[in-house]
Amino acid sequence: MINNNTSHFALFVDLENCGAKVATLNNILEKVKIRGDILLGKVYGYTDRFSDLKEVLLSNTFTVVPSLRFGAAQKNNADILLVIDALEVAFTNPRIDSFCIVSGDSDYTPLVGRLKSMGKFVLGISRSEAASKIFINACNEFQFLETVSQSRSVPVKTESAQQSEETIDEEQLMKLIENILDERDEQEVFASEVKGTLMRLRPDFNEKNYGCATFGKLLTKLEQKYRTIAITNDNYNMMVSLHSPEEDAKRTQIGKENWKQIFLGKLKQYKDNGFDRINPSILKADIQADYPQFTERIIGFRRFSDVMKQLQKEGLLRVEMDEQKTMLLIIPDKLPEKA
Repeated sequence: MINNNTSHFALFVDLENCGAKVATLNNILEKVKIRGDILLGKVYGYTDRFSDLKEVLLSNTFTVVPSLRFGAAQKNNADILLVIDALEVAFTNPRIDSFCIVSGDSDYTPLVGRLKSMGKFVLGISRSEAASKIFINACNEFQFLETVSQSRSVPVKTESAQQSEETIDEEQLMKLIENILDERDEQEVFASEVKGTLMRLRPDFNEKNYGCATFGKLLTKLEQKYRTIAITNDNYNMMVSLHSPEEDAKRTQIGKENWKQIFLGKLKQYKDNGFDRINPSILKADIQADYPQFTERIIGFRRFSDVMKQLQKEGLLRVEMDEQKTMLLIIPDKLPEKA
């Protein structure tokens, strides 16, 4: 059954920009699939060093545009190809109403403008260090790649589980459902919509694999076991929502005693996800997402830049300025266990 309200995406990925890790590409795919169906996908700049991506690219029917190095204009050649391909799709495939561009280069701003003038929705995704403010503001919606990777992470399957292609366990399923609800604008979502999104993310999904005859019974089982979602019934329709984050915030506060350890934990997550350089605004937004009451004054500082300077003194990061005089945080290769 096709949902007429579902967005239909074309996804264009600059591999150099996204870091070309399997986990990162999977996070991008999840982010887009929660919003709609991916009808077309292309990656640019593919070389043999990205061979780990083969399974992900093939299973998601990506077209691969290889990188053929010749001269200094190679990067511009890939950019031009992406623009040509995106415009061709926009003019020739009326079913595609949404575009996702994984690159933060300001050169793509005219492309975004043309797509929007044709009534297309444009989602931009990029590393914070490479994202142009012009490109960010041009998109209908923009996500920093660090934030995409910091969403409620789904536990990684063991190698044996991946080889046998077993159904994801209940904990992994619960994390996927939390991601789906987290991305929705509505506070409550129809259970049928949650299932439809799950089917895009995991075409092999079947509630019977979890011992439940219906999807509603499965949601009830997960609600009782994990206590991270809430279920209500409205005129015979089952509605699903996340538990209020205020409850978690009340249990754990950030203060002068624990802030360094909290920041260290966040830096380790970035490092584990392949990010060596981040924009401080990303770090602050992620801290505030976990601790809504956070301000610099709570931990004894006047400005967030002062917090960063203190972390630099502690050896947890290094502060640098890029060519546009924007602060960047450099995460060292080895981080201590405790701050």
